[in-house]
Amino acid sequence: MPKNVLLCSMNWNRYIKDYQSYLRIERGLSKNTIENYGFDIERLCLFLETNQIEVSPLKITDETLQQFIYAVAKEVNPRSQARIISGLKSFFGYLIFEDYRNDNPLELIETPKTGRKLPDTLSVKEIDSLIAAIDLSSNEGERNRAMLETLYGCGLRVSELVSLKISDLFFDEGFIKITGKGNKERFVPIGKLTQKYMQIYQKEVRVNLNIKKGCEDTLFLNRRGNQLTRAMIFTIIKDLAVKVGLNKNISPHTLRHSFATHLLENGADLRSIQLMLGHESITTTEIYVHLDRSFLKEVMHSYHPRK
Repeated sequence: MPKNVLLCSMNWNRYIKDYQSYLRIERGLSKNTIENYGFDIERLCLFLETNQIEVSPLKITDETLQQFIYAVAKEVNPRSQARIISGLKSFFGYLIFEDYRNDNPLELIETPKTGRKLPDTLSVKEIDSLIAAIDLSSNEGERNRAMLETLYGCGLRVSELVSLKISDLFFDEGFIKITGKGNKERFVPIGKLTQKYMQIYQKEVRVNLNIKKGCEDTLFLNRRGNQLTRAMIFTIIKDLAVKVGLNKNISPHTLRHSFATHLLENGADLRSIQLMLGHESITTTEIYVHLDRSFLKEVMHSYHPRK
């Protein structure tokens, strides 16, 4: 159970624990996602404690929650504020679902407008320059090249990359099996170039590692034979961006976003991209895909009968 639950008073803990069990069992959400929901409630608990407000989640009013939202607005940006409101709405929605409450006290509280914030996209040339900057004289270099090629070549989330298993590689069929959010599995096509760099890493580097117990099937490992952390992947990519003088705020997700954008710009349909990215809703895919006006004009002139 996440530590944040312990910061809330006893009359909240029971409902929070039940809610997190519901998110895990009924909705199949990942541990990270469940913990993020918990952090939203923790922030509310901290506000109540600071202001000496003793009230249970069954009795808290919209007025008290509005005070909390005002306080939050002074500390975080509109996007974070919107996420907190959404998380709390979900919690109180669960209480209604379980007949603990008859109303959602956040129902009339407006979520701040944030617009659609799209991450930076890298051009193929920029991605090539990042990969070319990797020092291949070290064992970590061969691993890092294989990891970047996999992030961009398969459009993976960083959490999917670090948990990728050797037993999930089906090179003969041209696919890899990915376990995504909520433990949902999908098969993603993998190109010959990405396969090539994965195999070089496996045969020349990984085979020489002293692999720790429990990591025998994990593909990408650190020099001590343990599973890599998400933070390490972020650091590797940030350092490469500095090395090549790339003045963009990039992360592992930038490569995933670039994967989707380049596919779309080269004629792939949104539904196919949605399946490869593992999005439940195609509207999520639309947010990830950055379309500039020139591309839209080209599509219209190419495909519309009244061009």
